[in-house]
Amino acid sequence: MSKAISPEEYRLFSDFLEDACGIVLGENKHYLVTSRLQRLMDELNIPSLSELVKRMGSAGGKSLQVRIIDAMTTNETLWFRDSHPFDILRNDIFPELSRERSRPLKIWSAACSSGQEPYTMSMVAQEYGMANPGKLARGVEILATDISKTVLEQARAATYDNMSLARGMSEERKLRYFRDLGNRQWELRKEIRERVRFTELNLMQSYLSLGKFDIIFCRNVLIYFSADLKRDIIGRLARALNPRGYLFLGSSESLAGHSDMFDMIRSGGAVYYRLKG
Repeated sequence: MSKAISPEEYRLFSDFLEDACGIVLGENKHYLVTSRLQRLMDELNIPSLSELVKRMGSAGGKSLQVRIIDAMTTNETLWFRDSHPFDILRNDIFPELSRERSRPLKIWSAACSSGQEPYTMSMVAQEYGMANPGKLARGVEILATDISKTVLEQARAATYDNMSLARGMSEERKLRYFRDLGNRQWELRKEIRERVRFTELNLMQSYLSLGKFDIIFCRNVLIYFSADLKRDIIGRLARALNPRGYLFLGSSESLAGHSDMFDMIRSGGAVYYRLKG
């Protein structure tokens, strides 16, 4: 950007971002806006944030808005992030939910980014099924959603480079679950990919078309929202769960002060939640 962001420019952009996807920038996050948007503004030869906001409202501005949201919401992720939730799936929840099931176990990975979280779930399901023949016999279906078209395209491609795989993926699992394409690229094997379906979703939209889930992962997302929006999203996540379903938040997130619809469960240093009733 050719000049410093003025208070009015920052306010206009902050209002757009909160209205579009719920992210609350707060004060003094000018550096974040600059770092996330610099490449896009250079590409389109847009000299200032005020000009960017102006173009968003012009004819054809919708595609620009999509690219801005992509730039502001795309975050790095990693395999087996924080590890505890996946240990809980394997050791506690899968054994419980695999008893006498007449339908597939359904999991939702919200804000899935480039696919590491839902594909990790699929690996855990694969390993649990192999270690416990006959369990999860009806299968596991994983829905993965994100607001960013860009990361969803990457996730569907299921191809990762050595640097991406070095973030949380053991060498043993890399060799077991990926096919070497050469040129430092690795393709996830079909048996892991086929459990996961990706679709675009803004968490401010309705979840009714998604159906009901036994488990929802919505990690490291709520920290970006206002208190009112957090309460709204948590309430709708609760309604998207089957009775006694489970909700996982990020390690720095909590339901405290936002919902009384869940019981908190502690396990191995981690916290997760079960829908009451």
